[in-house]
Amino acid sequence: MNAEHDLNIQLMTQMGAKARIAAYALARSPSAVRDTALRHAAAALRQMVPQIIQANALDMQNFSGTAAFGDRLLLNEARVEAMARGLEEVAELPDPLARTLADWTRPNGLRISRIPQPLGVLGMIYESRPNVGADAAAIAVKSGNTIILRGGSESYNSAKVINAAIMVGFAEAGLPENVVQIAPSTDRRFVAAMLAAAGQIDLIIPRGGRSLVELVQREARVPVLAHAEGMNHTYIHCAADFTMARAVLANAKMRRTGICGATETLLLDAAIAPALLPLLVADLDALGCTFRADADARAICPSLPAATDKDFHTEWQDAVLGIGIVNDIDAALAHINKYGSEHTDAIITEDAAAAEYFLGNLSSAVGMWNASTQFCDGGEFGFGAEIGIATGRIHARGPIGPEQLTTFRYIVRGTGQVRP
Repeated sequence: MNAEHDLNIQLMTQMGAKARIAAYALARSPSAVRDTALRHAAAALRQMVPQIIQANALDMQNFSGTAAFGDRLLLNEARVEAMARGLEEVAELPDPLARTLADWTRPNGLRISRIPQPLGVLGMIYESRPNVGADAAAIAVKSGNTIILRGGSESYNSAKVINAAIMVGFAEAGLPENVVQIAPSTDRRFVAAMLAAAGQIDLIIPRGGRSLVELVQREARVPVLAHAEGMNHTYIHCAADFTMARAVLANAKMRRTGICGATETLLLDAAIAPALLPLLVADLDALGCTFRADADARAICPSLPAATDKDFHTEWQDAVLGIGIVNDIDAALAHINKYGSEHTDAIITEDAAAAEYFLGNLSSAVGMWNASTQFCDGGEFGFGAEIGIATGRIHARGPIGPEQLTTFRYIVRGTGQVRP
């Protein structure tokens, strides 16, 4: 076992050294070269659709999880096309490095500028969704970072072919070698080697379930940009339009139940609950949803299963919805503060003042008004794609696009000043 552990550390050290060399060159590459590389990679993905789908079919054949997680793993022509379009959309974004963040002149004549720079070498550990590797590669390259990817064992075959296609496109555009590297196997000891790679990896990004994120946060000797669970709430205020509320909730819960932007709990104002709750339950029941409801909700719809405290803490990532009845906005916010994960929470209301009060007192990374929580997505935010959704308080929050993968440095221009 020690020999295998040492081998993985050696592999990680070699990959880290290659990534660092590539990062130096990539950070100095013209934006046009990086953008051309993304467009070539998109073309290569389209050309390799048969190979990608064939590899994915093997992953699906070996998969034995839930239907919701199977949906995350599944690739078809439309989803590969969406990956390719995502790369092209990232290419169209402004260069995140070609900005001046601030510029000022001191009384002594020194001119100081704050400018962006890439973080350096990223490490990403992710589960299930094979498109994550393509999104991460695109955003890393756009922002001048290199990246080492370690996907889940369930998507390993898909990830290898996707990465091969992307690297064909990058090579055609003349990007440095080793801009994107993928773990050589599904050996979990390579994850441990990544987490211990201080000085080789500048930032680790875990993207997956609670157990993965907690493992990375607990074991990493490298800074971590992580998200908690998607314990998202849709709060329907007493001034909501019923037709809108029904449509938005159905989408927020059932469009894709396995993604982290899906609503897990409905909060409904008591004043409208007797009239609206039966309609909402009927809508979602027809879509195959099941429920966990508090006592007040069950008093209105007695057939609803009772919710435990644990249920309101559970990210189902499945067709299960928690239901709670609240008296007002403050009660809704209190529920969100107790059970939420500061990911994405929404209010449905026609009362602008109520919406602004809710949004202003919400601590979540993303707050929404009259919109499905499933819009919490880098592509929907105009980032082309995302490398993850951060819920921590350091560096960046919400969907992580190219701008969020930069730090900054200072340039000081003088005319011969000396400090007294």
